[in-house]
Amino acid sequence: MAQNIEIPTIGESITEGVIGVWTKADGEWVERDETVLELETDKITMELPAPAAGILKHGAAEGDTVAVGASVGTIDDSAEKPAGATAAATSSVSGSMSEGGTAVADPPIAVAAPAAAPAPAPAPSNGDVRATPLAKKLAEEQHIDLHGVQGTGTGGKVREHDVLAAVQQVPAAVVASIGPAPTQQAGVLREATQEKMSPMRQKIASRLVEAQQTAAMLTTFNEVDMSAVMSTRKQYKEPFAEKHGVGLGFMSFFVKAAASALQSFPLVNAYVVQDQAGKPAIEKHNYQDIAIAVSSKKGLVVPVLRNTERMTFADVESGIKDFAVRAKDGKLGLDEMQGGTFTITNGGIFGSLLSTPILNPPQSAILGMHGIKKRAVEDPANPGQIVLRPMMYLALSYDHRIVDGADAVRFLVHIKDAIEDPKRLLLDL
Repeated sequence: MAQNIEIPTIGESITEGVIGVWTKADGEWVERDETVLELETDKITMELPAPAAGILKHGAAEGDTVAVGASVGTIDDSAEKPAGATAAATSSVSGSMSEGGTAVADPPIAVAAPAAAPAPAPAPSNGDVRATPLAKKLAEEQHIDLHGVQGTGTGGKVREHDVLAAVQQVPAAVVASIGPAPTQQAGVLREATQEKMSPMRQKIASRLVEAQQTAAMLTTFNEVDMSAVMSTRKQYKEPFAEKHGVGLGFMSFFVKAAASALQSFPLVNAYVVQDQAGKPAIEKHNYQDIAIAVSSKKGLVVPVLRNTERMTFADVESGIKDFAVRAKDGKLGLDEMQGGTFTITNGGIFGSLLSTPILNPPQSAILGMHGIKKRAVEDPANPGQIVLRPMMYLALSYDHRIVDGADAVRFLVHIKDAIEDPKRLLLDL
């Protein structure tokens, strides 16, 4: 008897997804609850387990868009388990498996120097290697054996840029012997490629456009002296780590400062919505759920710290660390990325000095942090004297339909004051 592998209901706003990768091959034995495929949606990437033990039959291909409730494959649970089959079956990804289950790429195939005046080398057969169509086509044109190319795509799939990297490693004498590809001139490969935009990237794009089209968005700036926070962090980081088991970073200071400012300026923490009559209304919140922008392999995600007004510094640091680890592994849940009332994004970790962050609808404001740079400023303790201080630019983008400019400026000043005098904030030591 065959059991269907169906796309489960993920959330009210998610109606379809894209099969990112089959982690088990067609016709392979799988155990019950073993992951058989990864499904990419516009919000999360999730793993689908086998509903039973048996022989897997693919019903859809990688890259196919499938609706919620659709059957994408079957498990023949009446089949007998092949001799030697285990839950940790050999991956279908090119390469072998180590004893610990980690994929180990096959060693690159050496390219020998050809004999004098040989015929052009035929393109190698790459049909059994997991690779994108563009990667296979490029490999054939450049006479690259995909068996020796390490893939960086999902599940180890070889992508076109992996082939390009391999081309650069081929000795010039070999390239000359087989003749340059039509797109290669003077040792430089020129190519324009296209790839399908992932559901998550499509959603990010639509929400950013939505924010610009629906909100009256403005940005106000300020700068903050990070001396006090850096001094406090240096003084307390060791006892903080010993007590709470997590490092003390800068983000917890800004989250707690933002939570305090949101309580003082509730409109910054509100939404513009429609009432039952379809008229514009303001939805206020008596809680501060702050979304933290986290970079993942597939795009920017914004998991939410709930009730930050009640969280300790240790709670904030632990929550952000957990988000970062699980975002990297694609393990964040849909419920964790919904319902934030305010967002903080830190472009400074990538080297940004100044930016104008875009609103995260339906939120009314977003705080942008940036790089810390030493700059000459007036010494507040000695007016008229210039000193070097570690300074950070802050940016607050806000929806002018609901937040007045004066309140936006005062909100940012509130954060500035809290950061420059962190004794106001509780460290819970």
